[in-house]
Amino acid sequence: MNKTAEQTPVRCAIYTRKSTGENLDMDFNTLDAQREACELYIRSQESQGWSVVEDHYDDGGFTGANMERPALQRLIDDIDAGKVNCVVVYKVDRLSRSLLDFAKLIELFDTKNVAFVSTTQQFNTSQSLGRLVLNILLSFAQFEREMISERTRDKMAAARRKGKWIGGPPVLGYRVDRQRRCLEVVPEEAEQVRVIYKLYLRLQSMKAVAKQLNDMGWTTKKFITKKGTESGGKEWKTTMVHRLLRNKAYIGKVTYKDEVYEGEHEAIVDDDLFEKVQQLLAAKHCGRGEGRIRNFDNILKGLLRCRCGGYMYAAKGRSHTGVDYRYYVCKNRFHDGKEGCDHPRIAATEIEPIIVDRVRQICHDEALRADVAARLDKGKTVLAEELGIERAKVQNRIDTLNREARTLLQVIKESGSKGSRTVTERLGELETEIDTLRQNAGRLDEQLRGLSESVGRVATAIDLLDSFDDLWEALIPEERVDLLALLIDRIEVDEPAGKLELRLHDLAAPFPPLDDAIGAEV
Repeated sequence: MNKTAEQTPVRCAIYTRKSTGENLDMDFNTLDAQREACELYIRSQESQGWSVVEDHYDDGGFTGANMERPALQRLIDDIDAGKVNCVVVYKVDRLSRSLLDFAKLIELFDTKNVAFVSTTQQFNTSQSLGRLVLNILLSFAQFEREMISERTRDKMAAARRKGKWIGGPPVLGYRVDRQRRCLEVVPEEAEQVRVIYKLYLRLQSMKAVAKQLNDMGWTTKKFITKKGTESGGKEWKTTMVHRLLRNKAYIGKVTYKDEVYEGEHEAIVDDDLFEKVQQLLAAKHCGRGEGRIRNFDNILKGLLRCRCGGYMYAAKGRSHTGVDYRYYVCKNRFHDGKEGCDHPRIAATEIEPIIVDRVRQICHDEALRADVAARLDKGKTVLAEELGIERAKVQNRIDTLNREARTLLQVIKESGSKGSRTVTERLGELETEIDTLRQNAGRLDEQLRGLSESVGRVATAIDLLDSFDDLWEALIPEERVDLLALLIDRIEVDEPAGKLELRLHDLAAPFPPLDDAIGAEV
């Protein structure tokens, strides 16, 4: 019998791709050139039973950074259907520029016993040596990316140590000289910065400073982005004032992570003025971010709604006699004063007992207790789903940035490792954002892990609601907050009109307003 006739037929699918749609209307374009090279290679293997399938798998104008390509999806469907035994490409990056996507495709090929061949790179995954070469190529590609990332971070750190500006939006008081890559002082804006520092020392309130700046018609920094769009020029908020007051760039410094270095740019604020502001900020506990600790004494935090529709913040103060007190205030009044909302503050020690007494009445209702227990199980599921969706969004963003980074790395590689400064800067920005996203992902994972523990703690409280009087005194502050949040959707307050309306979760109608109680107590 003829030896050739005994060969197992190998049906070869040729996949071609071009990132842009430019010149695809020509009689002979790059997709045709790729296909011709692949057909020549397949004909050279005819003695092994190789043949070209009739279908064309051409993706013109599609990036290799993802798998959202029509021809690639048709190819995957045909592989699943058993129509293809071998995938042939001109170069590996025609199939994918993403290491993660590439690994998924190779896993699919292995599962379906489909070989993968690159005509210009000497390996064939139908052979053990070809698979070894492919794995080595992928490993070195990953290693190269990580090395470039490390070099980018080292370069950014070295630039900061020399006091150089390494990018980012300009701040009030400076303009960016993109030719010299440095910051230049804008005299009129610099004077505004000095006024803001002095205003804070005089008013000792960021909210008052923001209001004063807005009254004077001053806005935040206006600048033109690299894309030519205008940004900034907004009204001042307390957070913006705080950011400006903490910025060491104004004393001629640059920061990188936790380190501070002398900058190349000129200082706007003298050291003495800057230090006085920092001391005042520290004395007023104006810190922001994750370091702030949740106060579980404010058991109605997040539940109270002002008559204007805004949330009521939990806050604290000190009387002229030195006695500390807590209160709830509308967020609009908190940020903008009486012009934002004229609803008065409500003392926490007056409104909290009223709500607790109303909840005590609710807890004697057996049907309601059963409903709360059912909502507990439902709430756990819903919260887990919400956290899962948020976690997926973060991961999708990480994957998108990784794909962009790999694309930039390929640009550098194709240019002989001499990528432009803009590409290198963008790689550094991507690395920074990816690190932040990974931290966010870690926090979401921690929340998912702690969900069962938190819900279990409240479930124990639900089982004991029929003895609320003894239970409330035994609960720790965190459990009190959880219990009220589980029962109450919101509490609508209009103190001047003597209105206090408590609404439970998932109930069509609210409980009767507590007009009498608030009129007598608040």
